[in-house]
Amino acid sequence: MKFKSKMKWVGLVGLILSVLSLLVHILLARFTEVGISEFQSSITIFSWRPIFEHADFPKTSPLYRRLWGPVRRLESLHPDASPRGYYADPSSRTNGFIFVRIQGGFHEIRNAIPDVVVISRLLNATLVIPEIQSTTSSKGISSQFKSFAYLFNEEQFMAALAKEINIVKTLPKNLKEARRKKEIPVFRVPYSTSPYYYLHLVLPVLNKHSVVELVVSDGGCLQAILPPHLEEFQRLRCRVAFHALRFRQEVQELATKVLQSFRLRAPGRPFIAFDPGMTRDALAYHGCAELFQDVHTELIQHKRSWMIKRKIVRGKLSVNSMELRLNGSCPLMPEEVGILLRAYGYSWDTIIYVSGGEVFGGQRTLIPLHAMFQNVVDRTSLSTGWEFSRIYGREANLVDPKTPPPPVEEEVKHEAWKTVGPRPRPLPPPPAHPKSYNIEGWWGWVAESDDEPESTVIELRTNAHKLLWEAIDYFICVEADVFIPGFDRDGKGHPNFASLVMGHRLYQFASSKTYRPDRREIAKLLEETRNHLYEANHTWLTSIRRYLRRSLLDGLAEASTKSKPLSFLSHPVPECTCLRYDPSETSHNTSSATADSQLRVALGVVNHCPAWMDGETISRPKDKENEEDLDEDDSLTSGLFFRHSGENHESGGEMTKEEAPMDDPEEEGGD
Repeated sequence: MKFKSKMKWVGLVGLILSVLSLLVHILLARFTEVGISEFQSSITIFSWRPIFEHADFPKTSPLYRRLWGPVRRLESLHPDASPRGYYADPSSRTNGFIFVRIQGGFHEIRNAIPDVVVISRLLNATLVIPEIQSTTSSKGISSQFKSFAYLFNEEQFMAALAKEINIVKTLPKNLKEARRKKEIPVFRVPYSTSPYYYLHLVLPVLNKHSVVELVVSDGGCLQAILPPHLEEFQRLRCRVAFHALRFRQEVQELATKVLQSFRLRAPGRPFIAFDPGMTRDALAYHGCAELFQDVHTELIQHKRSWMIKRKIVRGKLSVNSMELRLNGSCPLMPEEVGILLRAYGYSWDTIIYVSGGEVFGGQRTLIPLHAMFQNVVDRTSLSTGWEFSRIYGREANLVDPKTPPPPVEEEVKHEAWKTVGPRPRPLPPPPAHPKSYNIEGWWGWVAESDDEPESTVIELRTNAHKLLWEAIDYFICVEADVFIPGFDRDGKGHPNFASLVMGHRLYQFASSKTYRPDRREIAKLLEETRNHLYEANHTWLTSIRRYLRRSLLDGLAEASTKSKPLSFLSHPVPECTCLRYDPSETSHNTSSATADSQLRVALGVVNHCPAWMDGETISRPKDKENEEDLDEDDSLTSGLFFRHSGENHESGGEMTKEEAPMDDPEEEGGD
């Protein structure tokens, strides 16, 4: 009897465990499998396996300092966005509420938020937490996609700006009801609007109605360069963009996980972040269709025609893309960026992180870059679909658009055939050839209409998800050891994602290596050896190295004249930067000190850092005085520089003539 009772208990426990196991499997299938299957086209399983030629990479070698070390002339620049004059706390009595809807992609949203904060301060208004929209459509889109908290940390944002402006989460009930009834005044704000517009057009309406709604659709809604008496507002922009704006916790944790824990930095190697900037909108706006082939060219031209019809583009439909490329108006292709990096000295096993929510042309355009660098990765290589599905949140299941339900008429015909007339009967009519068959696929609609097709629900959701993808890419690009952009303009001619990254790096880590190549100069250098790109000679390699080294500094001057007038955050210098005194500078040679002072004058940086910053010493290599005179051993990158080093010579063996060391005595600023 005792044995039977024990068996009953064992059976009962086993039954309970089976039920629990079944419930766990059902929950996992419900909350992970569906989400992953819907987005499996954009999410892959973590599969990167680092491949390195040498396990150790000495950080004290001259080659390491040349490839990865800081830009010494910028080491004295430090972030300083604190107020420098009288700056009062916000008044408890304001002129009313400002409700803002920001429409656009990641870089447009990030550009606009600091502007609306400055506008609120300028008008002494209470700012309602902005509503962000990746799309103007609401079909099948969850309300969470329009929430500020979908992308950013709302509590951190409000706490950081408590002493800057009055800020609330929502409008009062009466004003919320008035907005629902469309009874509050709405301003569609043009791009780069002057303070005069807000002070003389918006403020009187705000005073009258106690609330206004601003619709921002092009990114920055306040001119980038403000009058001198508003310089404190420029520093407020920096405090908002670089301190108050933090991604929400789940996004921040995933970005940190991708960067640190056993993934991107796991091999203990530095890495390069590369943003191609090759979106269809940007290629169409700048007329770069002929850089691609076949259907890709048609797609770009179709988009350009659509832009011309809506007067977004004022040029012609047919343009010579090759001329525009030589003029620097088109992005650098991934292959060209790979050639530049290999020519500069980065070895085949360098880690390259490719960012961007969209790389037009897909993996085919990245194949040459993969051929030059074995460790090319992106966020999909370093994470799983399950990790991304967690930050997307709960979403209703969608009907697969590829298998629509049969039309009602077809069902009626089929049922009628079953019941009509005596047997034998003729065979039922064959199913009608679906009209959508001729335009099936991602390209078919080009020949059907001059208008862009209406986005499907999945495409609209993907646009919302791109905000999260680019948030992770932005975090990693800012933290990268080296950053290089392929393009710095978006589909409206404004500074893009890469421009914001470069501006953030300039503010936070001014001396970090950020290449700012002039695409016109690069096009000329590549044309010089177009027929021998993969067997470049010593002279051409030296020219590339000299140019890229100069771009670390010369690109700053170009950004101040080309990017800053369109987006302050792309070049927040000198307003948000200070000079840190370094006692060791007196021991440097006179020419170096003179060059440093000339650079600071060119950047306009005259404000000295607070005394507490000067108290800390700047870490420098002990051999700094002699480092600029060092001859570099470039045996790893000479000759056929796309060949894996070490293939044709053994350790300690004799190198071939092609692989002999090259003399490259220049260091940063040594030209």
